[in-house]
Amino acid sequence: MTPGIVDRAGRATQTRRLPAQKAQVDGLLISDPTKAQWPTGLASSNAAALVTDRRVRVVTDSRYAQQALCLDPGIDVSVDRAVLSRAIASAAQDGAVSLGIEAESLTVAMFATLQAVATAQGMQLVGVSGVIEELRATKDKPEVDALTAASEASTAALRALLPTIEVGMTEIEIARRLELEIGRCGGEDRAFPSIVASGPNSAIPHHMPGSRRVEAGDFLKIDFGAMCRGYHADCTRTFIVAGTPDRRQSVVYDAVQASAAAARAALRPGIEVAELDRIARCVLADAGFAELFTHGLGHGVGLQIHESPLIAASAAGTIPEGAVVTIEPGVYLPGEFGVRIEDTCQVTASGVTVLTDFPRELTRIA
Repeated sequence: MTPGIVDRAGRATQTRRLPAQKAQVDGLLISDPTKAQWPTGLASSNAAALVTDRRVRVVTDSRYAQQALCLDPGIDVSVDRAVLSRAIASAAQDGAVSLGIEAESLTVAMFATLQAVATAQGMQLVGVSGVIEELRATKDKPEVDALTAASEASTAALRALLPTIEVGMTEIEIARRLELEIGRCGGEDRAFPSIVASGPNSAIPHHMPGSRRVEAGDFLKIDFGAMCRGYHADCTRTFIVAGTPDRRQSVVYDAVQASAAAARAALRPGIEVAELDRIARCVLADAGFAELFTHGLGHGVGLQIHESPLIAASAAGTIPEGAVVTIEPGVYLPGEFGVRIEDTCQVTASGVTVLTDFPRELTRIA
């Protein structure tokens, strides 16, 4: 797949409108390096983006200076180890009197430092939330291309892995083999530490793989993803190991599969995230498993593995057109087994495209 060309100028224009339109401030400080990557294009571990109606400026340290100087000509660059303090000083030089800061991205210590610098500059800091996330929730073509590539690498890796799994292998061994296949299949990295959970461990939603050896009759839950061009895929499948599922396993699996299908069918632009969660949850409630679905239905994916929109009963908002989200219902019986089926889905006006194209029927392995 030929990747689309990122419209950095367009992103910068969209971002420059944010301070006045969304936060009623003179400027916006994007302090999380990953969030700052979206308008600037700089991937780093120490960077911030300063946004005013005049410019988008990225501040980073000397380790990333060469990359920063190769950014789009419309992005101003400053190099300073104290990125946040330098960004505030730059905002003052631009005449900003009020500066929006991402409250959820700052520690108490970081805020105290920024407050001192802002006070010295005669500037007011205003806490804002979800401003850049609103833009990032809608994916443009280059982002969808990257997410598609990551999803294709993920499912190709899983296909390559499954024939190699044998009874007696440890969860860690399976996880490491999977991550090796991710690289062989085009992934630049794993999207997150792979979850490989066997037998009773599959009842732990985010179990980290350990030394338990896979046994015949186990449910084996694999939650994993590849990363391509900085974008993350997220996929989960549950398999039966070297045997035939018993009735209880089959009933639970069928209920989760039906719940996932109902949610994917209902997924569309404009649907309330709480309503989408309710639809999936009702299917499980009808099967008697309402209390065993213990997490939200899904989340956005992109430059981060978990980003807006959150799909949960307690969440507010709607699914925007162009979003890429996960649908991942699960049922977990502590001490026995668990089942989760998860897909990364693109939401458009014409329908839903499942990017993680892999069979969802209960499959025997080993």
